[in-house]
Amino acid sequence: MSRNWLRHGLTLVSIAFFAAGCASNAPAPAATAVPAAPTAAPVAPAPTSVSTNSSNTGNTMVRLQVVPDKSEARYRVREQLAQVSLPSDAVGKTSAITGTIVGKTDGTIVAAESKFVVDLRTLRSDRDQRDNFLRREVLQSNQYPNAVFVPTQASGLDLTFPPTKPTTFKLIGDLTIRNVTKPVTWDVTCEPQGNGGMCRATTNFNFAYFNLTQPRVPVVLSVVDNIILELDLQLQRVEG
Repeated sequence: MSRNWLRHGLTLVSIAFFAAGCASNAPAPAATAVPAAPTAAPVAPAPTSVSTNSSNTGNTMVRLQVVPDKSEARYRVREQLAQVSLPSDAVGKTSAITGTIVGKTDGTIVAAESKFVVDLRTLRSDRDQRDNFLRREVLQSNQYPNAVFVPTQASGLDLTFPPTKPTTFKLIGDLTIRNVTKPVTWDVTCEPQGNGGMCRATTNFNFAYFNLTQPRVPVVLSVVDNIILELDLQLQRVEG
């Protein structure tokens, strides 16, 4: 309700009270006399309070930050090693992951302030030979040390951000590996915990998608052309 309306309403009320006071002090008119004051339509009393609701209420910015020592990034590739009867997954992992995701409580992701970074030089598996080949030939991590993911939107997030109960959704954004940037979609499951939550995200693509060299070494008979990336992220709410 605007101030002009209030000012106009109060002015009408003042005029009405002034007119009523004059009428009560005037001598009683003769039966045939014209009324001393014109009649006026009743004026509604001015309200005693004004609503404080804002258009921004319910759409607050929320910032969630990775807790590195409680988070992990992994790759998973199916391989067949020589002298091993069955194929198995080669798994490399690291806790050298940092980042922040910023969103509005309506579920909108603020891409300009959101980013996750994984230090690829710190990936370790159960075989040093594999790790050295990966760093030297596949990822070239001495030259391109980081994988960077910038989330741009969440699809299927029917709840507020951050979720207040267990939920699954898709997180869409741009992933950069070895200076090649491609769109990727992560399948995400989140469990609220305290002032944040624990989320697991997975995505997959083939080697050529990021111009990566598929391993070809004597001790490896075959490598499936499918890389699975997994993120276990402990997120905590921070100010700023």
